[in-house]
Amino acid sequence: MKSTGSRTLWLVLFGILGFWFMLGCHKQSSSTSASTGGSIHPYTAEMEKDDGQWVRATKDFANTRYSSLSQITAQNVAQLRVSWTFATTVPHGQEAAPIVANNTMYLATPWPNVLYALDLTKPGAPLKWKYEPHPSPAAKGEACCDWVTRGAVFDNGKLFFNTLDGYTIALNADTGEQLWRTHLADLNNGETITMAPMVVRNHVFVGNSGGEFGVRGWLAALDTSSGKLAWKAYSTGPDNEVLIGSRFHPYYATDKGSDLGVKTWPPDAWRIGGGTVWGFLSYDPQLNLIYYGTANPGPWNPEVRPGDNKWTAGMFARDPDTGEAVWFYQMSPHDLFDWDGINEDVLVDLPWQGQLRKVLLRPDRNGHVYVIDRATGQVLSANPFAYTNTTTGVDLRTGALQRIPDKAPRTGQVVRNICPDAPGAKDWQPSSFSPQTGLLYIPHQNMCMDEEGTEVSYIAGTPYVGSSVQYYAGPGGHMGELTAWDPIAGKAVWTIKDKYPIWSGTVTTAGGLVFFGTMDGWFKAADAKTGNILWQFKTDSGIIGQPVSYRGPDGKQYIAILSGIGGWPGSIVAGQLDTRDGTAANGWGKALPNIRNEVTAGGTLYVFSLP
Repeated sequence: MKSTGSRTLWLVLFGILGFWFMLGCHKQSSSTSASTGGSIHPYTAEMEKDDGQWVRATKDFANTRYSSLSQITAQNVAQLRVSWTFATTVPHGQEAAPIVANNTMYLATPWPNVLYALDLTKPGAPLKWKYEPHPSPAAKGEACCDWVTRGAVFDNGKLFFNTLDGYTIALNADTGEQLWRTHLADLNNGETITMAPMVVRNHVFVGNSGGEFGVRGWLAALDTSSGKLAWKAYSTGPDNEVLIGSRFHPYYATDKGSDLGVKTWPPDAWRIGGGTVWGFLSYDPQLNLIYYGTANPGPWNPEVRPGDNKWTAGMFARDPDTGEAVWFYQMSPHDLFDWDGINEDVLVDLPWQGQLRKVLLRPDRNGHVYVIDRATGQVLSANPFAYTNTTTGVDLRTGALQRIPDKAPRTGQVVRNICPDAPGAKDWQPSSFSPQTGLLYIPHQNMCMDEEGTEVSYIAGTPYVGSSVQYYAGPGGHMGELTAWDPIAGKAVWTIKDKYPIWSGTVTTAGGLVFFGTMDGWFKAADAKTGNILWQFKTDSGIIGQPVSYRGPDGKQYIAILSGIGGWPGSIVAGQLDTRDGTAANGWGKALPNIRNEVTAGGTLYVFSLP
């Protein structure tokens, strides 16, 4: 673990700007401020009015995953104990965030995508109801990286969630009655849905998975009342299908021009070009913009698809009502390494070089933490948070990622020691931001790979990759890290190292804590200022989910996490794969040869509280 020195300079800046912010720049709710028990930096994103609930995976529209509940503190967290548990009965990757609303907890499981409602007003939270959508078994064969779901969303008395075989479903949150069911993804072409939906006003937003099957990525907006399609924006193809029109004003020249979603691809390759949308969305109500990332282009082998491959491996800002694109920025043009751009965008307002800037923070798969003006798409800074030997940085004048040519994959040739590897410096696992410390808490990998490009042909509904990879630990011999990142200074404040990739999300609280899990089953609490581990508990399986914090009907603060190894790396355990094959789980066999001896498959919710 490492520490840095004083952060006096930017604290002074906050003091100068603080009075102006408190006059109304941030509309921080009185209930949030009162419940923290301490000061909150003024650049925090707008919190929920009732911070005792957790109604969406991202916690708030700004994607902060911060809870202002403060009963559990650095001083008493060592007393944390199991309050109750619940078995999902599905021994696959448990990546979902538990949803808490109106004294009910909702759990979405991996395939077969059962939705449970648990009554928090009664001891042990007994089952209120469950909904079984009976998704097609064929979906299991079309899921590249385990049968996961990343959760549901509660809005206006309704619960929305997705099934692996491509449906979005709305339920009455009180009774579990199905209100509507809309079919979006084409399983025959390899499309699945794994993301947690997001609701903004009267639209629920859903994107597809399946980039490794040569699908064409999209984000769809459905009417929350009827489930009817309001708009659909593709990630590749002509402008009218990407919903690029007169409002589109990207900051950088490389993203300007007509029909770049066609012209930056070989003929017709955009039709099977990937760019799926399976990460987390964020929303700025003042700018009325949603933000989301697009995944890797297909296939992985970059020699098959010369060009920038718009609009993959980048991020869009769109009008949520119409779907119109307002700006786009491509983190990894002509992606070489499967560096999906689906990572979360955390919205905060920062004093930047003497002025307030509305920014988003993006710890990207390419190993850089971006600070981007969320009104314009201008990159203000981009600094490496993990070891990389494939790029030398980002040119802030052009926005271009500066690559090292010798590390580019080649067909029929093994290129060794590529860092970071295909899962990136950080995959889907979400960061959290604390307005108390001003730090972003990033769970991520420290890994490298050997890669060989291979010949590949497209057949609908079958893998379309064109690459053979093997992963292994990066410098230092460990594979996982949790890094506390100062976005203004552009550097790490402290780092916790772990044997395995830290594939779980993080949650930070006003008690001065950050919670996270490890793939060998430990759930931990660290001091948000120092990184010192203050408490840990061994669960029955590996943890790759999203921890949450909520207030129970008894007024107590609870911390909840799903335990159940799976996902891309954990599919070695969930799928009982043979790690003697170094390419098992598309590269993880070499990295995790002994994990099946250390952890078993599972599916259990753990809820913790103070005595």
